[in-house]
Amino acid sequence: MKKADFIWMSGKFVKWEDAKIHVLNHSLHYGSGIFEGLRAYETPKGPAIFRLPDHMKRFFESAKIYMMKIPYSKETLMDATIKLVKMNKLEQCYIRPLAYYGYGDLRLSPKNCPVEVAIACYPFEYFNPKLVKEGVRCKISSWCRITSIVLPPEAKSSGNYVNSILANLEAKACGYDEAIFENTNGYIAEGPGENIFLVRDGALHTPSTESGILRGITRHTIIQLAHDLGIPFHERAIPREELFTADEAFFTGTAAEVMPIREVDGRIVGDGRPGPITKRLQQEFSEVIHGKSRKYSDWMTPVK
Repeated sequence: MKKADFIWMSGKFVKWEDAKIHVLNHSLHYGSGIFEGLRAYETPKGPAIFRLPDHMKRFFESAKIYMMKIPYSKETLMDATIKLVKMNKLEQCYIRPLAYYGYGDLRLSPKNCPVEVAIACYPFEYFNPKLVKEGVRCKISSWCRITSIVLPPEAKSSGNYVNSILANLEAKACGYDEAIFENTNGYIAEGPGENIFLVRDGALHTPSTESGILRGITRHTIIQLAHDLGIPFHERAIPREELFTADEAFFTGTAAEVMPIREVDGRIVGDGRPGPITKRLQQEFSEVIHGKSRKYSDWMTPVK
């Protein structure tokens, strides 16, 4: 991980090396933290944060689902995020807000532990640029995506992502780049940290929220772009064999952006290269996040 100079913690900007917590922090032991992942991009007018209000809205919604009361307003945390990127003098970066139960009690209930908030940002590259251009090889995981009767999939909770870690480790151990989850009903859900789309006969398809997915903000962006470009779109239950026979497939996410999928379980997707709709949406998305699209300029929050 590349370091930055400062991290925002509990209302103060502290040096990167001084951003520490106690080993008996409640969320460290029980996975009870809430987090977000968002990015700032270089634009012609300087760095700008992509869909900052939407990410903060989801941050607070995740906390509400887990009955965690964040001791700061959305406005305070957005202002802190902007100032943090500026203080670290980063033109592009990944941003990680985290709310967690701190030191106070290690009984299961966190009610005697303070809710603390930290925001970090740092230079970031998730996938190898070669994979962004050529696509990733994926394995359908033997692990199922968590379901609402077990844990809330629509909340970005630290504990939820143990499920994702298991799937990703399994895929990597088998020689693949990434995993794909099915839900407990046997339909495609998403990747360990990405939503998933496929293309069939010129139309875009993605699992519906009933499939146990996170409502991704990049996912929503791609749906909006597809609508505005006149690409037919469907949200529905998708069986795994439709991935095998799709014309195109790709992941979306803050880290992955728009990531082509070229192979699933040894089956080549389409002709094994990013297809025309994938590449078109990649290009449109790139224009948006780098501040080159006037139509979607309100999605970008300037830092300077």
